[in-house]
Amino acid sequence: MHVDRTTTRPLGRRWLGGALALAVGSGLVLVGGAGTAQAADVNVAKNAGFESGLTNWACSAGSGAAVSSPVRTGAGALRATPAGLDNAKCVQTVAVKPNSTYTLSAWVQGGYAYLGVNGTGTGSGSVSTWTPDSAAWKQLTTGFTTGASTTSVEIYTHGWYGTSPYLVDDVSVFGPDGGGGQDPDPVVPATPAGLAAGTVTSNSVALSWGAVSGATGYKVYRNGANPQAVTGTSTTVTGLTADTAYQFQVAATNSAGESAKSTAVTARTAKVTDPGPGPAVPRHALTGYWQNFNNGATVQKLRDVQSQYDIITVSFADSTATPGQIVFNLDPAVGYASVADFKADIAAKKAAGKSVIISVGGEKGNVTINSDASATAFANSAYTLMQEYGFNGIDIDLEHGINSTYLTKALRQLSAKAGPTMVLTMAPQTIDMQNTGTEYFKTALAVKDILTVVNMQYYNSGSMLGCDGKVYSQGTVDFLTALACIQLQGGLAPSQVGLGVPASTRGAGSGYVDPQIVKNALDCLTWGTGCGTFKPAQTWPSLRGAMTWSTNWDATAGNAWSNAVGPHVHNLP
Repeated sequence: MHVDRTTTRPLGRRWLGGALALAVGSGLVLVGGAGTAQAADVNVAKNAGFESGLTNWACSAGSGAAVSSPVRTGAGALRATPAGLDNAKCVQTVAVKPNSTYTLSAWVQGGYAYLGVNGTGTGSGSVSTWTPDSAAWKQLTTGFTTGASTTSVEIYTHGWYGTSPYLVDDVSVFGPDGGGGQDPDPVVPATPAGLAAGTVTSNSVALSWGAVSGATGYKVYRNGANPQAVTGTSTTVTGLTADTAYQFQVAATNSAGESAKSTAVTARTAKVTDPGPGPAVPRHALTGYWQNFNNGATVQKLRDVQSQYDIITVSFADSTATPGQIVFNLDPAVGYASVADFKADIAAKKAAGKSVIISVGGEKGNVTINSDASATAFANSAYTLMQEYGFNGIDIDLEHGINSTYLTKALRQLSAKAGPTMVLTMAPQTIDMQNTGTEYFKTALAVKDILTVVNMQYYNSGSMLGCDGKVYSQGTVDFLTALACIQLQGGLAPSQVGLGVPASTRGAGSGYVDPQIVKNALDCLTWGTGCGTFKPAQTWPSLRGAMTWSTNWDATAGNAWSNAVGPHVHNLP
């Protein structure tokens, strides 16, 4: 499992969706499960629907962010992302009346989400409730009574350590006004002014406009339709066709409604220069993920990536509001002076015989492909990135669950556009490749004729079954060989199987193995030597090689992993 961008790499970039929401509505609310709320009762929470970003809220370790989608009501919601040692707790202090009863409620969606209150002044002083996974919005509700001298309480929501993000919208603390009042009803904002087009590429146009008082978000219209929700006063519209004129307008929004559209501006996208096919992947290849972010590992430009790597996987593409669509946003943290400089590094690596591909996955790359429309959106946008940046292909590193039927359609559409030189790799978790019935394994077999290599992640795993039906623990030669055997016996060609391991002890939560163990496992599978207790009945000399997360963690450790494993891979039979 890969870690997210704030830790080492995959501790499972599975998303924990959660969301809190208003319990008020138009009717009366029961207080404490008994009497009816009085007419004077109000929602004393401020910015309860996150229409004003994170105003009045504070989230631990910078874990919270205002988002425009998904939301339950209005134009805003909170998304908070737990890390390994942080449960993404977001709090607000609200004014309450002593000796009074309140109903605390919220709507949640996604994974584990907790809702509670501290400092009530009665009982233990704290009350909470929680829910596990929820695919649709779900209401959490609890009640509390304040003490004789309690004039404020802390309400909170949080997720669970190291798990997925959760979403929050429409929080309610319903009861007597404690003196802080409630948020006034908003009015529809004014029409934005100053809309202007900035930098254009072959598939995108940058836009900016003036801020509107009272607006909590904006909608950007393309040719009068396809509104894109935006929280700030600028955005880059992507997924456009090269050398094409587009008309753009923007409207301001809040919970009261949407303004009229602004005066339109027209911009034409740039022409595309086809980068041409890349070099062929060698018989035995070393793959490394390159981090388009800074999480404490050595920050690299692509030109700095160790020459042993044959496939460099740029991590990660980002999703958009359009299902299936992906874009790439170069992170300023990696130090490039311009996007053109980054593209030049890709071209130089290709000229040196390397393949540079874009990875789909990660904290911001949660892409859902579960329909014909989303499959087409994925293929079109991925091909646009290949043309725009010169990527040789794509890596599928989705860990939130996949639909093999539509992912297969998407990859086949992309292959038809990109041609036979496209590099296609996958990085499933160990649980995803335990048998041919899993969605990942079914996808790999369904695209076998266009698949380059599956570099399964032999880390952040725990024990798994080998092809002999025995249980093996991660971190051993047997774990690598007996699990690779499942893929080899399950229908993948030896050239489509690679061993994915961390580059250093800091590269994953668990599963790091010394490079010598990796070399022993490669020898066992290709030569029949260096095996542990598991000895396969045959050898597979054309095994593709090995992968690591990441080139940055490798560089942090002085490139010890690639210096040891790279030459060994390249000297396989």
